[in-house]
Amino acid sequence: MPKDVKKLIDGFHKFRNNYFVKDTELFEQLTSGGQAPKTLIIGCSDSRVDPALLTQAEPGDIFVVRNVANLVPPYETGGKFHGVSSAIDFAVNSLKVENIIVLGHEHCGGIYALLKGPPEQDGFISSWMRIAAEAKIEVLSEMPTASYKEQMTACAKKSILISMENLMSFPFIQERLKARDLKIYGWFFELEAGRLLEFNYEQKKFIQL
Repeated sequence: MPKDVKKLIDGFHKFRNNYFVKDTELFEQLTSGGQAPKTLIIGCSDSRVDPALLTQAEPGDIFVVRNVANLVPPYETGGKFHGVSSAIDFAVNSLKVENIIVLGHEHCGGIYALLKGPPEQDGFISSWMRIAAEAKIEVLSEMPTASYKEQMTACAKKSILISMENLMSFPFIQERLKARDLKIYGWFFELEAGRLLEFNYEQKKFIQL
């Protein structure tokens, strides 16, 4: 068996001993009563940024959607497949989550593809990243002489704001926001410094939590 796979299996046994065996009541409750998380986190598929690990959430605490660059597509009813939108629908309408967090991060491969990919490039990732195309346009216009790292960080933060705006395009989210029983947050994880930032609506910038 490959070492990488064995490590995962060993990790499962640690989970079973540290969580399942020690707190059988919790898992019995989650099994019989179903899940009732209060928070939906839309995070990146990046292996370095695990929402449950970063927040130290317990089983049942958070409902997680992960995709390339933690993007939310705008609301639309056409097309064939809506993996992210269906998960958002389920979290908001069925689970009745009270918080939605869009969690972005430094050194995102999806943002790299958006910024550096040739315009003629086509494929699943380039097509998906068009959701955040406006972020690239704004960054290259506002900071054309900035370093690659600065542009990457700025673009990642702007893409979070685009996803937050797209969330508000969903009619059922608009209803929950009007009823004031749902809140939307934008978080940015600084991978190098190990810091977590949140978008402040009043200051219109990300500040450290």
